[in-house]
Amino acid sequence: MLTDLIAKMIEEMLDEQNGSLELQRNEMATRLGCVPSQISYVISSRFTPERGYVIESHKGGGGCIRIVRKEMSRSEYLMHFFCAVGETIDESEAKAYLKNLYGYGYLDKQGLAVSSAAVSTQALASAPFAIRNKIRADLLKQILLSLMNHQ
Repeated sequence: MLTDLIAKMIEEMLDEQNGSLELQRNEMATRLGCVPSQISYVISSRFTPERGYVIESHKGGGGCIRIVRKEMSRSEYLMHFFCAVGETIDESEAKAYLKNLYGYGYLDKQGLAVSSAAVSTQALASAPFAIRNKIRADLLKQILLSLMNHQ
């Protein structure tokens, strides 16, 4: 898939340049034979603050984008997740956060399964639809606080 190829190329470039990279969207799109918006999509969906990246976009100059891989301690990472959750979150977003926590080794396979079940639509079925995403955000924040308190 093209998005995987773009993400892999950016990761490799970041590795080669010690975690800090400036790239031209238009130049990269031309090289890959795609439109610049595909590059933007990959950056905005895969190189997020929740995954430990800082993105700066500069207008003009062919869409210059700076990507920096930020090394965070466990507590910084978990606090960043906590703040990023917000007041409401849907099921797919919550599960994406949990998969990231698993990927970074902050949850084991059983913790991922239990946490995913806790934020699922099935678990919240008896709650009024209008507040399910609020409850889900509260549950996810409690999971994060528990991880912070058991370091």
